[in-house]
Amino acid sequence: MMDWTLDQLNAFVISVEQGSFSGAARRIGKAQSRISTAISNLEADLGFDLFDRSARLPVLTLAGEQMYEEAKVVLAQCDRLQSRALTLTKGEEVSLTIAMDEATPTTVFEEFFERVATTFPLLKLTIISGSKDDIASQVDDLTADLGILFFSKTLPSSLEFTPICEFNSSLIVAKNHPLAKISAPTMQQLSQYRQLLICDRMGYYHTDALSANYWHIDSYYSITAFVLRNMGWAFVPDHVFNYSIFKDGVVRLSIENIPTSPWIDMGLVKRRDQGNGPVLRWMYQELKTMFAQHN
Repeated sequence: MMDWTLDQLNAFVISVEQGSFSGAARRIGKAQSRISTAISNLEADLGFDLFDRSARLPVLTLAGEQMYEEAKVVLAQCDRLQSRALTLTKGEEVSLTIAMDEATPTTVFEEFFERVATTFPLLKLTIISGSKDDIASQVDDLTADLGILFFSKTLPSSLEFTPICEFNSSLIVAKNHPLAKISAPTMQQLSQYRQLLICDRMGYYHTDALSANYWHIDSYYSITAFVLRNMGWAFVPDHVFNYSIFKDGVVRLSIENIPTSPWIDMGLVKRRDQGNGPVLRWMYQELKTMFAQHN
């Protein structure tokens, strides 16, 4: 009988995701020696090495790659079990903190929170904002109970993303920008000018630039304002640059010559191990219904 534990599996998975035992230790908040010991004990119990330790940083063995996928499934299932247990014991939430992407459509969410106020008059609600990576971090470290963001491929494994709608994004430039004269620019043409990219509030980013000349900015609204001032080109959700203060000063260009999709998923993100009480379940359903009506 194998005696591996969930703590060992967790240490293993996070070590893979962080790229090192020291990174996993910082992420979990434990000494590196405890992470190394947990993984060594897991390897001893399994009967094979998960990592090749001959290099400066540990690298997954072939068996380790297979076990990594299995371990993620096991931990996700355990998180769902914990979530279900919390849901059954918690009852209705007294207070909630929601972290929202600053680029979410204002009108729809004003209507949504108006309905929240009417439906749950005694709920204590805190709303904080940021860009997509800020939101993920706030939910992951339990600063927020629920995140509303545009999809990111870099979400921590502890989080689950539930899509609620799709938004179109467009390539935009100012009307007097040189690219404005080219209806369907190529990659080579775009690369000659500055690209404006979204990043989080700490200045970190995960978006790949298409131009060697680029700036990172933490707000789509600021990006659009800079585009309007002829400071560069950008991909921006349509509802952002269609605001009255922007829409008359920018031009939308075709992306037919660019290998990118214009669609962005927006959805809800929460920790897998946190329960869904009646208020959160209502919010999930209400947002899906509202965006279905607006689309």
